[in-house]
Amino acid sequence: MANNSQQSFAGWKEREAVETDAVEPTPVARANEEEGGGRLIRDVDVPATAVVDAPVEPPNVDISGWTVYVVDSHSLIFQVFHAIPEMTSPRGEHVAAVYGFVRDILQIIEQKQPDALICAFDRSGPTFRDAVFDRYKADRGAMPDELVGQIPKIEQVLNALAIPVLGLEGFEADDILATVAKVCDAAGANCFIVSGDKDCRQLITDDVAVYNIRKDEVFDVAALMEDWGIRPDQVVDFQALVGDKVDNVPGVPTIGPKTATAWLQKYDTLDNLLQHATEIPGSKGQKLVEGRESALMSRQLVRLDDRVPVRVDWNASRVGCFDHERLAELFAEFGFRSFGERAARLSPAEYSATKPSDWDANYQLVDSPEKLRELVKKLAAAKLISVDTETTHVMPRWAEVVGLSFAVVPGEAFYVPIRGPAGEQVLDPATTLALLKPVLENASIAKLGQNLKYDMIVLRNAGIDLAGAAFDTMVASYLLDAGERNHNLDDLAQRYFNHTTIKIHELIGKGKTQKCMDEVPLAQIAEYAAEDADVPLRLQPLLVSRLDELGLTKLNETAEVPLIEVLAEMEFNGVRVDPARLAELSARYGERLKSLEIEIEELAGHPLNIASPKQLAQVLFQELGLPVIKKTKTGPSTDADVLEQLAEQHALPAKIVEYRQFAKLKNTYVDALPTMIHPTSGRVHASFNQVVAATGRLSSSDPNLQNIPIRTEEGREIRSAFVAGTPGWKLLAADYSQIELRILAHFSEDAALAEAFARDEDIHTLVASQVFAVPPAEVTAAQRRSAKAVNFGIIYGQSPFGLAKGLGISQEEAAAFIFGYFARYQGVAQFFDRTLAECSRQGFVSTILGRRRAIQGVRMPEPVAPGVARLRPMNLPERTAVNTVIQGSAADLIKLAMIAIHRRLHQEKRSAKLLLQIHDELVFEVPQSELDDLAKLVRTEMATVLPLRVPLKVDVKFGENWAECEPWTK
Repeated sequence: MANNSQQSFAGWKEREAVETDAVEPTPVARANEEEGGGRLIRDVDVPATAVVDAPVEPPNVDISGWTVYVVDSHSLIFQVFHAIPEMTSPRGEHVAAVYGFVRDILQIIEQKQPDALICAFDRSGPTFRDAVFDRYKADRGAMPDELVGQIPKIEQVLNALAIPVLGLEGFEADDILATVAKVCDAAGANCFIVSGDKDCRQLITDDVAVYNIRKDEVFDVAALMEDWGIRPDQVVDFQALVGDKVDNVPGVPTIGPKTATAWLQKYDTLDNLLQHATEIPGSKGQKLVEGRESALMSRQLVRLDDRVPVRVDWNASRVGCFDHERLAELFAEFGFRSFGERAARLSPAEYSATKPSDWDANYQLVDSPEKLRELVKKLAAAKLISVDTETTHVMPRWAEVVGLSFAVVPGEAFYVPIRGPAGEQVLDPATTLALLKPVLENASIAKLGQNLKYDMIVLRNAGIDLAGAAFDTMVASYLLDAGERNHNLDDLAQRYFNHTTIKIHELIGKGKTQKCMDEVPLAQIAEYAAEDADVPLRLQPLLVSRLDELGLTKLNETAEVPLIEVLAEMEFNGVRVDPARLAELSARYGERLKSLEIEIEELAGHPLNIASPKQLAQVLFQELGLPVIKKTKTGPSTDADVLEQLAEQHALPAKIVEYRQFAKLKNTYVDALPTMIHPTSGRVHASFNQVVAATGRLSSSDPNLQNIPIRTEEGREIRSAFVAGTPGWKLLAADYSQIELRILAHFSEDAALAEAFARDEDIHTLVASQVFAVPPAEVTAAQRRSAKAVNFGIIYGQSPFGLAKGLGISQEEAAAFIFGYFARYQGVAQFFDRTLAECSRQGFVSTILGRRRAIQGVRMPEPVAPGVARLRPMNLPERTAVNTVIQGSAADLIKLAMIAIHRRLHQEKRSAKLLLQIHDELVFEVPQSELDDLAKLVRTEMATVLPLRVPLKVDVKFGENWAECEPWTK
């Protein structure tokens, strides 16, 4: 970009002298001036009836040569909101858009290193464009509720980053972008407009360009000519002809980009084109004549106002004066731990966010047999040992031990290398492991660590069964802050000790040049590995104290820590999958995808890239004329929810939904599972994560076996590839029946629900009978389906809108059904109110075992008369609170059941193995001879693990594979 510094501000005084229509500053505007400007430009009353023709102030400092990035904030916010999966803070609030926006802002600062950064925001209320055309942006829906509450959070972060926020009532953010860009252009600064909005193309000059952060591409004069074949000064006229469906700018009907470009290349301007409109032959010329007024009005709508009366304090816009203390508070509140470190790295060298930590440590390399024998003596005499392993792979079943680290006394740790770079002294693996084995397998010596499950699996690969697991700092951190996403050692060291640990990438690098741990020089890896044993030992007493303070010690000691051993064995066992069956399914699914492609193209009438949302939107909404259900900043949405609604009106969306489902199953499971089979065990070893789901549920990864659909034929086909690992053995699956509804009955103490479960009635038929006031025998399938939807929907706080959508009924009918439910089951309504009231008062909810989850934003229930049903829609924090109590308690139960079953299998020396946990279901492999005994054992332990006010029912099935299990009825 050129630096036109010769374009000085000499003309500003002349302009001020001739422009007499300047708006008199309002009291708020004058207050801003008296304060000397500032980073946050407060809202100013500006008439929405006309463009304000006021002079824009020149910069208060010389910005020539600066690089300025100005962000179209709402454009960026909507991009990340629709791109990032739902994400909640430790308090249960939506923060996905906050996360994505802050990530992008930090990326701009890190990678582009601008001199100045400014964020422009839309403000509420009408703009001058609404006075021009009352249908302007009329088709845009209201901002989603999940996003509304995130905007203030984003502005809080920007304030802590010292990034000016510009917003003015009566104007759009695009107008502010235009104003800032014009100032930069005149002052000789290079300006990059961060936006996905094509309106901003009209602002391009030699010094102003549009930056696409998603593609990391700069769109300049040359790019505009290549794309639209026009100059920047022709963009407004181009858009006036073409229109903009997203913003409801009409343009000239039937005139597309190619025609608009050709006309402007010939006639140069819209005014000249309209003067010659009668000379243009054919229907397009007639459309232009008829669309004259529409084109002129559209030009008013799309032209950005570059004279918005906002004051920019350019000194305040300089990047770097971060408020690290406030950023740390906000990132902790939102759960963005890693962002704090990124922001700290961007500070000036002289700035220190916190005082240096006091970290005295003595870390020793054990590189001789004599040193090893001394260490073993020290470990054998200890009551508590911190253990950590360094390995060759992040997936434990694939990993080999590179070295082991130990700590017995805080501040002193040892690293024992058994693999290392060529030429460096390491210990013999077999001899070393044999010497350490008695200590590691001694259950009377307590072991602690960070993510002990990983170390247990790695050591078991090496022939050592780690015993005496007593404490896991990662698990303890999770119990203390279940809503946090990060419980890694680096974060814990920073949080509790203000100590910055050695990062793994400092040892092995990143990307293509990344090393394996056994290639790292011993002096470096010893320091890193010893620290990994020392930090957990220092953390343990602090975490124990906090667990005790919050009443979480019993949960930790009776459920979470014992579960580590269960999960380690389950992951070590793995589950066998039949590659031949998966190959068969892959071929069949591939053929089905091909046939669906043909059907989709036939329905569309032409070839179509099914993976392209833009092409799908063109076909669905423009060519087929289907209604736009949801819009994003970039246009009509074609997400799964939209397609499912459109499927009721046309066959094409239904086929696209089916295509996506087959493609996902094929790519995620059918084709991926064979590549995950361990070369030695012949099994797939998924990871079951203990510290991810805030409710206490386990999650699954590498692969995620909890996401295989169970209610579709395709999902069952995939399950048919899971088989017992030994010939003649069977798979046995045990599943809690309606566990969450039983938990609801337990907590609500609702007599009608409790009695129904005690009699083992069909709860869905019973609810339908009572709500619809018909005898159980006369309940129709539709009525039972409605009752089932409500029974499960209320656990998640489903609204009348959600129920109506799910059942295909009116919202009035859905509301009446929900009202009838709560009127009949008063205990459930009282449980909801009791839970929300407690959460509102104390800021958290608890499960049946005392597991806590902090949640903010829960309203205190309004009092109602006895016997009156409540029907107030719940917000996200309230839905989260109720769901956490129910789902979290169900998770508590099955964890206790897993521990009890694991102990009995070992005590009774049974051959059966626990392979999988899929939420409320456990899957085992068992010899035929032990099948009946295992079925009785599992059913007994699951049904009696924790007494409830209603009986627990367990369905047991067995079969040759996971899909074809038949009920066990003995």
